[in-house]
Parts: sequence; C-alpha cells; structure tokens
Amino acid sequence: MFARFTSTRKPLSRFFVFISLLWLAACDVTLAPDANVGQQIDVTKPIQVALLVPGGSSQPNDNALAQNFENAARLAIADLQGARVELRVYNTAGGNPQQAAIAATQAVNNGAKIIIGPLFGEAANAAGVAIAGRDVNVLAFSNNAAFAGGNVFILGATFDNTANRLVQYASRQGISRYMVVHGEDLPGNVGRDAITAAVRGNGGQVVGVESYPLSQQGIFSSTRRIVSNVQNSGAQAVFTTAGANADLPIVATALPDAGMDITRSPFIGLTRWDTLPQLVALPGLNGSLFALPDQNTTTLFANRYAATYGTQPHPLAGLAYDGIAAIGALAAAGNADALTKDALTQSQGFRGTAGVFRLLPNGLNERGLAVATIRDNQVVILEQAPRSFGGPGL
Repeated sequence: MFARFTSTRKPLSRFFVFISLLWLAACDVTLAPDANVGQQIDVTKPIQVALLVPGGSSQPNDNALAQNFENAARLAIADLQGARVELRVYNTAGGNPQQAAIAATQAVNNGAKIIIGPLFGEAANAAGVAIAGRDVNVLAFSNNAAFAGGNVFILGATFDNTANRLVQYASRQGISRYMVVHGEDLPGNVGRDAITAAVRGNGGQVVGVESYPLSQQGIFSSTRRIVSNVQNSGAQAVFTTAGANADLPIVATALPDAGMDITRSPFIGLTRWDTLPQLVALPGLNGSLFALPDQNTTTLFANRYAATYGTQPHPLAGLAYDGIAAIGALAAAGNADALTKDALTQSQGFRGTAGVFRLLPNGLNERGLAVATIRDNQVVILEQAPRSFGGPGL
C-alpha cells in the first residue's frame, strides 16, 4: 500500500469508495498468459468460489479488513437469486505474494472455479501467475493497473477511470487546457500519467506538468514556480493528484495564497475530497471538481451491512460483494460460460455496491461515477453517476 506523508498541520445484479490506494511498487510484474480463461460450470449446482483475504497478518487492520471482505461476500451470497455459491476463504497473510500464490493454488486444487481477491497488487499478480493455465480467473481487490491482464481482473477504482470521467465532464463545460500538478511519489506519478492520457484522449491539451516533494517544506518551496507556470500557461484547470489525508490541504491553501486564481484555473481532483469534512471549508477548493461513487447504492450497501453485522463496513468491503454479485448475475441467467473472460467482460456490466461497473478485456474496469463540486462549504453533486453504460462520461 502506498504511504503518504502526514502534514504537521442481466445481467445487472439485483442488489445492486472512498477507495484507498492498494498498490505496491509496480516493478518486475509477470502477468499470467492471456487466454480465453475460464471453465464451463454446471449452473444447476453451487459455484465453488475462493475468497482470498489479508487475514493471518501481523497487522490488525489487515485482519479486520479480511473479516469485512468475508462478511460482504456472505451478504452477497444471501442476496443471490437464481444462483448458488459455495464459498471457501483463504488467508494471504496481509499482502504476502508467496502466501497468495500458495492460497490460490490450494483453492484451485480444492475445486475453486474462480477467485475473488486478494487485496494487494503484488499478491494478486502472484495468485494469477500461480494458477496460470488452469482456466481460473482472479477478480482482485487491487486498483493498480500494472497488475491487470491475463487471468487477473482488478475490481478497485482506477485513476484512469476517474481521470477520464472528470475530463469528459470538464470538456463539456468548455475546459480544454489543463495544468497537471502531482506529488513526487509512485501514486503521484501514476496519477500524472492517467490524467495526461485522459486529457489527450479526449482532445484536450496538457499545457504543463508540475511536481513537488511530498513534504510541507517541499510543497512550499515549489509553490511560486507552480503558480507562475499556471498563470503563464493559460491553464483553465489545475488537475492534481493530491490526497485528502496528505498533501491536498497544503496544496489547496498554498497555491491560492501565492496568487493562483481559482476562478480562472479551478482545481480538479483525482482523489475523493468528501472523505474529510474539514476540506469543504478550504477556500481554495471552492468551485473545484472531483468524482465519487453513486451515493445512493453506497448508502444502501452500508445500511444493509450495518443491519446485518452491527457495524459500518470498511470502504473497500463492497468490492467482495461486487465480485459475488457479478458471478451470481451471470450464473442466474443460465450461462454455463459465466466464469469465462468473455462473460465477465460483457459490455452492459453489473450493478454493484458503488454503482454500475464493468470489467474490461485488458483486466481493468470501468465504474460509473458522479461529478461533484464544493460550494458554500458543502459537497454538491453536479452530475449524478450513470445507472447504465452509455450515459454521460461512459
């Protein structure tokens, strides 16, 4: 998982994140072979599904999240109509790639027809490679695009999807010239690349790319340069990778204080800005744009989970529900090929705990997102998340 500095200051399934960054350094990635992966199933019998969770870890947070994933998966199984799932749960000792590979192999040896999880990117990659050639797909909880492909699909929200949604919306508002501002770390660099690709892919222009060290002093020392280049470039928006729990409060304060006119060049955010209530009071974020999941379905899932288990779900728990719901929706339609790559990547997608989503043949995903702004110290939805594919931004 990425570490950020801390400032000192159907088939649509019938039931249908702030999503944390779940990446590890994307180096020496080996993807399982790309093939028409997936076995035929007997839809009259329970589908054997393996759930790989970060349990058995020395970190309490990993173990708590493991329980959340299992709870959400079992909730989804209870909600299925027309399909049955037999679930077996395997621990991966946090994000341990070796343990993930062992768990995936054991699961397939035990009859698993598909794997949901694991959480971390390197563990997902290891699981996919371990069972390569055995016609079993992996629906991982990671959002790291570097590990997608072959028999590994990622369920987590991606920078590419968010950037594309925001650029498409901004383009309809007449914004075509973007300054990209990012932190000098792995998620900052990956976010930068996602933004520039989205801008250029939608006919816009990247008028500059500026970075800053991930420290309070590093941001302050870069402020004057960034503001000068924003002003001189004629940028109509400043698209930043800054995170709510890390660099965003400093960036959103320092740049306007140094003279950046947010009425001429408002911020656009690649991360969720509604996760910390105090952010809406920052004057620099007034009129900004960011994306967030469908709040109606997110609330429905949270309430359903809380009513069943007596506590609110972890923001990532819904990914396990989504995986089970997608499998169940395909199987309920009587599709013996429900677990194959062709079926999983059907274009109409699925309805999940955070809105509509679909898996793509390259292992990535596309999720329906709402576009929001901050106005008068409140989050205001400007465009609702689409309820099916083909609507705004999709």
